[in-house]
Amino acid sequence: MHAAERETMILEAMRLTGFISYRDLEARLSASPATIRRDLSRLEEAQQIVRVHGGAKLVESDRAIADKAAADRPVHLIGTPFDQAITQNLAAKQAIGRAAAALCEPGEGIMVDGGTTTLQMCPHLEGLELQVLTNSLHIVNALLPQTGTRILLPSGALFREQNIILAPAGEDSMPRFHAPKLFMGAAAVGPKGVMQQDVVLVAAERRLIDRADQVILLVDSSKFVSSSGAIVCGLEEIDILITDDGATDAMVQAAESAGVRVIIA
Repeated sequence: MHAAERETMILEAMRLTGFISYRDLEARLSASPATIRRDLSRLEEAQQIVRVHGGAKLVESDRAIADKAAADRPVHLIGTPFDQAITQNLAAKQAIGRAAAALCEPGEGIMVDGGTTTLQMCPHLEGLELQVLTNSLHIVNALLPQTGTRILLPSGALFREQNIILAPAGEDSMPRFHAPKLFMGAAAVGPKGVMQQDVVLVAAERRLIDRADQVILLVDSSKFVSSSGAIVCGLEEIDILITDDGATDAMVQAAESAGVRVIIA
């Protein structure tokens, strides 16, 4: 494949979310890491992309096109509805949520992405006087009785299947907020990285990742599958993985080999 063809494929792959990970590029292009780096260098010199940690993103003018395409999608998400997912592996999710909350320092600001596992953190945040940015109305409802917990929300469209607020039209709706920790879930985790079933979720989670010092992934062991999906990030972008004792030795070793600290709840 010629360089021009690869560059076209790279740009097309970025149209929906405005971002693509190195892992996703390697899978799509079947090219060596060195070749991909050269392709990205040329695109960056042409001011079409900007290389960032874990991958590359479109420059703002091209990003506007990508965001408009995402905004034109119907207001529903691909994947298991929240009310169904909340009943699956609940005991493991509760243990994971408790372990995740134990990583929070009193008075700090954190980001908590919407999900049935991240929701389980909420009862254990009482009394920590945290500032929490979340896109989940379920998490908001769980935190509201905690008078010392301050809550921030982005603006955007409400996606009823997950009861979360997402803004596929751009980043302007996100508060100017940076946090030491982002707690997030996933639809699946495999050798290629962290995956979601809907590209709108990918775009939203990339915005959160860009605002965090540490990315903490909360997934029960059923999520470790050889699955296809839209890649949010490679394993090397995850700082801490919290899961249950059903995780296989192979998956734990793969995460640790990528530099991830693994906590078994």
